[in-house]
Amino acid sequence: MLKGDVCSYEQYYTGYKMARTHARVKGKSGSSRPVNADLSLVSLKKKEVEDLIIKLASEDVKPSMIGLVLRDKYAVPSVKAVCGKSIGKILEEKKMSLSIPEDLQSLVEKAKKLKKHMEFNTRDVHNKRGLLLIESKIRRLSTYYKNTGKIPANWSMN
Repeated sequence: MLKGDVCSYEQYYTGYKMARTHARVKGKSGSSRPVNADLSLVSLKKKEVEDLIIKLASEDVKPSMIGLVLRDKYAVPSVKAVCGKSIGKILEEKKMSLSIPEDLQSLVEKAKKLKKHMEFNTRDVHNKRGLLLIESKIRRLSTYYKNTGKIPANWSMN
């Protein structure tokens, strides 16, 4: 395109790539799912998949791991395609959902491990920066979950 040419919104943003959160680089995002999940190989019915989800959740398996187990052991490519709702929604209906969302919980655990490391390694400046970045992510994510009502308004990491 030459300087001064007028282009449409789609033409302008086709080459646009999302930047990383804390790095000043742009890169490819993760893989994309197919438009329609191929359910021809799935032998389980909707009720059986929901029962498996409930069984795994009662064994204290995290929702993200439930999806991986269903994919790898039971050949269910997408719970949402089979059941019409996500694993989180199924667990909410059965009142088995987590008190704190899984992504926030994993970030908090990661920050606690890093704080423990920093107690014994006070001069580790690289991990000190990493801790700042993790705490920043926790702050942003907790603000979002407070606004949507998924965690109480007075929730704090400590």
